[in-house]
Amino acid sequence: MELKRVVVTGLGALTPIGNTKDAYWDALISGKSGCAPVTYFDTEHFKTKFACELKNFDVSDFFDRKEARKMDRFAQYAMVASDEAIIDAKLDLDATNKLRVGVIWGAGIGGIETFQNEVMNFANGNGTPRFNPFFIPKMIADIAPGNISIKHGFMGPNYTTVSACASSANAIFDALNLIRLGHCDVIVSGGSEATINQSGMGGFNAMHALSTRNESPETASRPFDGTRDGFVLGEGAGALILEEYEHAKARGAKIYAELVGGGLSSDAYHMTAPHPDGIGVIAVMKNCLENAGLKPEDVDAINTHGTSTPLGDVAELKAIKEVFGAHAKNININSTKSMTGHLLGAAGAIEAIAAILSIEHGIIPPTINHTTPDENIDPELNLTLNKAQKRDVNVVMSNTFGFGGHNACVVFKKLD
Repeated sequence: MELKRVVVTGLGALTPIGNTKDAYWDALISGKSGCAPVTYFDTEHFKTKFACELKNFDVSDFFDRKEARKMDRFAQYAMVASDEAIIDAKLDLDATNKLRVGVIWGAGIGGIETFQNEVMNFANGNGTPRFNPFFIPKMIADIAPGNISIKHGFMGPNYTTVSACASSANAIFDALNLIRLGHCDVIVSGGSEATINQSGMGGFNAMHALSTRNESPETASRPFDGTRDGFVLGEGAGALILEEYEHAKARGAKIYAELVGGGLSSDAYHMTAPHPDGIGVIAVMKNCLENAGLKPEDVDAINTHGTSTPLGDVAELKAIKEVFGAHAKNININSTKSMTGHLLGAAGAIEAIAAILSIEHGIIPPTINHTTPDENIDPELNLTLNKAQKRDVNVVMSNTFGFGGHNACVVFKKLD
């Protein structure tokens, strides 16, 4: 059968550097860091005392008190970002066949703060099991797409993909395939995460995964830099409206870009460490190019996973050189995590948005906080260091990798 074409017609972003997609983009191209000391809880006894929290976000601007109490923060974020994307797409919900509109969402962890707080309350009590009746529906990762579909009446496929930090890219690829095969006309896709709390920070600290650059939080996320010492926790959500091309064209929708392919693979190597030779990453990028019908030399830019970990950054760049060969030095390589921190399951969504907007505006956001070269990184690679770079952007790839060896990659193209 002939596969349908899939385009992006709406975007929504709630990030540590901007609470709308336009504010997010402006902060990206200006090289703004979203990292600062944690305000959500007392970090006195924690190794890491900073994170990329949302700024000036007031839940009461979006939900009444009763409604907000029924949702964990990760689900609140999903609702806010998806609402922005739906409005941005100018979807006429009354004229849309909602049986053919799905919601496929990514979350690596889900309602971890709800789980933490309920267990702490129980432990501090007298042993009587007094739990919030919304404990379970607030905690489960699939409640975010459930809430989105309930609000808007979307009755198509509805589920959450969970593949750690690859979760929302996984969701976007699933959405692509369902529309390609003719099962849906529109899918709301993306991801959300809210792990800046005692258990999230403590757990990642115990793994020695987080930066401890407490003396200079705003420079702590420093992908590819020789002095990098771990990633920075971020939070928020990103949402994309993915739509069958003819359906979008028929209603006169603005089209940001075409989603032309994706790929998945597994490292099959280690719970948390990447394969040192990037074997799984090589496979996922090759899978993505093949799925999209592209050649390596077609790619203009890659928004890397680029978390600022000593092992991960080097392995990914080795893989890029292996896949793209001599063309690798012609590619603008960047890591927007240098500004947003790592949004875990939501990373793929907000980074896909950055990739799409780089096509629209002809600008590659920078990799900030780079001061010291790493002798293990090829100096001929263009890592888009410290300042945004203008160029004609036709094809952008976005990489995301997760604990457990999960790899997901999606690629966007300027509409012909």
